[in-house]
Amino acid sequence: MAQNLPFDSGDFVVYPTHGVGRVVGVETQEIGGHELQLFVITFEHERMTLRVPVGKIKAAGLRKLSSGKIMENAMTTLKGKAKVKRTMWSRRAQEYEAKINSGDPVLIAEVVRDLYRNVGQPDQSFSERQIYEAALERLAHEVAAVENIDKVAATEKLEGVLQKEKAA
Repeated sequence: MAQNLPFDSGDFVVYPTHGVGRVVGVETQEIGGHELQLFVITFEHERMTLRVPVGKIKAAGLRKLSSGKIMENAMTTLKGKAKVKRTMWSRRAQEYEAKINSGDPVLIAEVVRDLYRNVGQPDQSFSERQIYEAALERLAHEVAAVENIDKVAATEKLEGVLQKEKAA
């Protein structure tokens, strides 16, 4: 690439509302009479391709993968005690969705920690389970990309941390 762009082809990036994707290239398109450079990003787990204008990456929240330090903070958050507010479920669900769509692994870890149920604990409602699984999947994709492991191994690692801490 001739220009000094923040991402190269093959780089993993995080788009807040879709999680981890891979930059497959930069293309130029004419949109509304203007030529725009666009990052082409694929999200294999969602079978989706997204084009983000190069000039809008900050506004879109597109970022590089988290550093090892940030992922350590997310793991520390998972080990913490669950904090469940006594507000109505619909309000908590909105807060959880906002945390998931922030793309911040520490906030996503909070959702996973707060909605995790161990054996012997009351079952989750259907919507709690859906939000928990969405958060776990989003966090597992980033852990897998950062640690260069597959998503299954990353999910097992996260669940292992949760089970160990809840059993203690």
